[in-house]
Amino acid sequence: MNVEPSVQATLLRLAAVDAELTRIAHRRTVLPEQQEVTRLETERNAHKDAAVAVEIVLDDLDRDITKLEGEVEAVRKREQRDRGMLTSGSVGAKQLSEIQHELGSLERRRSVLEDELLEVMERREASAADHEHAGARLSKTEMDLADAQRVRGEALADLEVAQGRCESDRIDLVAKFPTDLLAVYDRQRAQHGVGAALLQARKCGACRIELDRGELARIAKAAPDAVVRCPECGAIMVRTKESGL
Repeated sequence: MNVEPSVQATLLRLAAVDAELTRIAHRRTVLPEQQEVTRLETERNAHKDAAVAVEIVLDDLDRDITKLEGEVEAVRKREQRDRGMLTSGSVGAKQLSEIQHELGSLERRRSVLEDELLEVMERREASAADHEHAGARLSKTEMDLADAQRVRGEALADLEVAQGRCESDRIDLVAKFPTDLLAVYDRQRAQHGVGAALLQARKCGACRIELDRGELARIAKAAPDAVVRCPECGAIMVRTKESGL
């Protein structure tokens, strides 16, 4: 294949644009701003889980408090009924003794229930504080995440602008090449990442391998418009004054 040297030299510009497009695509996958968003999303989810866990504990404690308060109230009503019977003077000696014994049992039972209720209420107070702290951490993380998402959006927008510029440049450059040359270039680029590179100081600019003397002699004898390719990686090697041939 023979192509004007000036056209071959333009391949270097196309290769530079394609290399920049590759770098842009890579930057998208390792964008620090995206990594920060991912980190904060993980942190936010952890804080959400922690808040939900505390809410479940609070619900359980509220049920326990309601149950204990009901039991305490039931015991108090029973005590009031018994005291009413004692003061009524309408009960016999045997029944009086039984009521007094029951009152003692009810007072002990109420004391136990009230102690349990106090303990549960103290636990609820501590859990409520934990819930408040979890909510504060969640709120802060959500604000940080919103900021990180905004910064990521700006970074992605910059990449979009750079990509759009490169794609526009590529369209202009592609129009300058013969179809068969472009096909070779695109196929090589798809297979090995670099379609064309400068032959400089006896090295292929694509694979950076130094060519032997025999290969260099063969290339030196080739016509200026001959398209030569690297014997190692297959990339089109563009010859300029820097090639030293």
